[in-house]
Amino acid sequence: MNTPGPARVITIRPIDAKSFAPYGQVLEIPANGARQDYAARLSSAASGLKPNLAIIHAEPRAMPLELKAMERHPASSQAFMPLSAKRYLVLVCPNKSDDTPDLDRLEAFECHGQQAINYNRGTWHHGMTTLGAPGTFAMFMWDEGSERDTEWSRVAEPIQISAE
Repeated sequence: MNTPGPARVITIRPIDAKSFAPYGQVLEIPANGARQDYAARLSSAASGLKPNLAIIHAEPRAMPLELKAMERHPASSQAFMPLSAKRYLVLVCPNKSDDTPDLDRLEAFECHGQQAINYNRGTWHHGMTTLGAPGTFAMFMWDEGSERDTEWSRVAEPIQISAE
């Protein structure tokens, strides 16, 4: 019987715009309180998709978190805006040439409740997970309402996400 070896551990670090840039945009409250138009690169790659503004409630997960799956949305960007969250986790990785997540380049970021994120179209990411307390988010993307809106990839080798 083949048993998996010890889990690889990825440590969470604070998010910043430069580190997150390959995956999307970090949206911050404008310093002067003014309106910031076109704060994210929202995009849709297919005709016939409908805008979807959803409200999502996320529960915190115990740390270390065992990563089991990643998802992506090939036809749409996806934005998350905290409505009542203090801290949340963002897990992302690039795409490999075989169209699967490059888990060797997995990154773990912590966002605070005054930061929103927008994933670029096709970015592999983990589902919304809060840290420490439940949270509510507004989510925006385009979809058709079918299983083609989201692609999933199971994680074969154990990977743990740690806060330390």
